Amino acid sequence: MEKILITGHKIPDTDSICSAISYTELKHAQGVENAVACRLGKVSRETQYALDHFGAETPLFLDNVNPDADGTKKKVILVDHNERFQTPDGIENAKILEVIDHHKFNLITDEPLKIVADTVGCTSTIVYRLYKQAGITPSKRAAGLMMSAIISDTLLFKSPTCTPEDVEAVKELSKLAGEENYEEYGMKLLIEGTTLSDKTPDEIITMDMKEFDMNGKTVAIAQVNTVDTKGTLSMQADLEKAMNDRINAKGYDLFVLIITDIVKAGSYVLATGKSPELVEKGFKVTLENNTAWLEGVVSRKKQVVPFMLEASK
Repeated sequence: MEKILITGHKIPDTDSICSAISYTELKHAQGVENAVACRLGKVSRETQYALDHFGAETPLFLDNVNPDADGTKKKVILVDHNERFQTPDGIENAKILEVIDHHKFNLITDEPLKIVADTVGCTSTIVYRLYKQAGITPSKRAAGLMMSAIISDTLLFKSPTCTPEDVEAVKELSKLAGEENYEEYGMKLLIEGTTLSDKTPDEIITMDMKEFDMNGKTVAIAQVNTVDTKGTLSMQADLEKAMNDRINAKGYDLFVLIITDIVKAGSYVLATGKSPELVEKGFKVTLENNTAWLEGVVSRKKQVVPFMLEASK
């Protein structure tokens, strides 16, 4: 039987992995036995913590979705993304069946498809809603993974992307997962994801990086969450070298690293490349030594990308 590949975006975060796994489980419960959870990159330390805690296997690595040797198109469901830069290689030759996402849309397809999207803080919140609409109770494992994803994406409800539905979903899922002290678990999860001491500069800038087309300019925006911004900034010279190496290799106009302090609920921005005005105009700041503090900014999706996109016009 031909597989249906369910995958999140490149350089996957916790929601990308957990929404793929939990939506695959829902599909299985609905009789779609050929659905397979996939990933487009290495699992992060934070995500691995969630997988280990709830006894989940790492999804299948998907190198591309090019047609089979006989020309048969791969069938794909995209979760937690739709931007062309973030989709699997070969997506233009695949058949996209569904998209489940909470980001802005920039998707062009040759055929109609099912789209489930909403302005919530996490794709897993939407997936949980689909469970409830189907009258299906998620397993302890799926509930725990969806809870973890929501906590991660909303920074334990501190992100402005967080909605009442996200909060209520975590409360319900924590009971199903047997993890009712979700705040304690959530802080452990987030702290696990902030450990950067074992990462090289290149690993730091690519562990959660996304590419964006901003009115003809190609911009890479990476984000790391930490409780030690000073320690991260002490590596600035090495981080800038890694960022510039990526610019030269990929032809980016700008590389932005958002260093988010999960305690202070704000971020330092570090920018390199030939279009720093996108940062300065977007946030009304002056970069000093390529950096600036962004008070209250913790969400790339809602507080970074829209302002830089506006500045690019």
